[in-house]
Amino acid sequence: MRLHAERWLPLALLIVAAPAAAEPPGPPSVEQAPIALLVDASSGQTLLARRAETRFLPASMTKAMTALVAFDLIRAGRLDEQAMVTVRPATASRLSGKGTSLYLKPNERIRIADLLRGVVTASANDAAAVLAEAALGSQQAWHQAMNQRAQALDMTGSHFASANGLPDGGKTYVTAADMARLGQALVREYPELYQRYFRAREMTWNGHRLFSRNPLSGVVAGADGIKTGHTREAGYTFLGSVVRDGRRLVLVVGKTPSEAARAKASRDLVEWGFAAWDSRPFLAAGQEVGRIRVQNGTAREVPVTVPRDYSITVPSGTNPAVRVQILYSGPVRAPIAKGSPVATLEVRIEGQPAYRLPLLTTKSVAAAGPIDRIVNGLLGLWE
Repeated sequence: MRLHAERWLPLALLIVAAPAAAEPPGPPSVEQAPIALLVDASSGQTLLARRAETRFLPASMTKAMTALVAFDLIRAGRLDEQAMVTVRPATASRLSGKGTSLYLKPNERIRIADLLRGVVTASANDAAAVLAEAALGSQQAWHQAMNQRAQALDMTGSHFASANGLPDGGKTYVTAADMARLGQALVREYPELYQRYFRAREMTWNGHRLFSRNPLSGVVAGADGIKTGHTREAGYTFLGSVVRDGRRLVLVVGKTPSEAARAKASRDLVEWGFAAWDSRPFLAAGQEVGRIRVQNGTAREVPVTVPRDYSITVPSGTNPAVRVQILYSGPVRAPIAKGSPVATLEVRIEGQPAYRLPLLTTKSVAAAGPIDRIVNGLLGLWE
């Protein structure tokens, strides 16, 4: 097998220049945010990366993965949001009142939905532990599910040994790049559950109002998540998401020195992302991007497309040259199912790092029969 690259194709005609804008605000300083990442989820582009692959302690940002695992179980029918569960006495004794808490009592009955709200909105450590045990029977089983999900998302720089992010001797760690993948998975895979739980700014439990610490909520237009974190060891962390006019930015800040610094860094990063960059239509799901060669199939080629609509992000007021190239190991051997991920589209925008988008087949290709094989052999496709 060999890496096959289709010719570079200019896409300048797809980009329409926008009028020049006023000088935008700048991104946060290194002092404000030693670790910082801003991703335009609508285009798949990274707009700013500062130590994005450096491992750091997530603190309660960990609970974003706990929410994702819970959403997976809900979709699979293995977890009922309306089910009532019982708080184990040992869990209540160990965690009730430790850090942010719902102050759950031994043998108290609570709905799964309320536990999820406690995890996402109030950042309650006891709620996360009770949810894990109620759903999969033990903390260990939950940690295994978290790491399996991380592996599926290609979060290669992260490991989870906690459902809530309390200090565990450094066993739980993440990277900003990995957390951005996690945030995008929450939004993309579970739009209804995400809106139901992550947009809430407060919750009430046992007559007490508990508030989200999201530094963007109610302050930055379009902010709808995701999760803060703080311990003495970790500093102040944040995985955030903001959507405006259908364009979504996902940000991560880590190791900020104070709650105020986290809030300012997060706001500056988002506002810079919207002000300094323009988003324009680029590729639509189902649109034929190109064709790749097929080996031993009933067709010599198969069309490919992107799995969803993608915009393209360029510095405000500019019209840079854009080129694309299809990359794959090929020819791809039949049979090939419709929707198979068989290639990537490398996008090069003048003045920016190259990045890649997944490409899926738009139709199935069956394995070649005897006559097809003869034809393929004559055409030099049989190997």
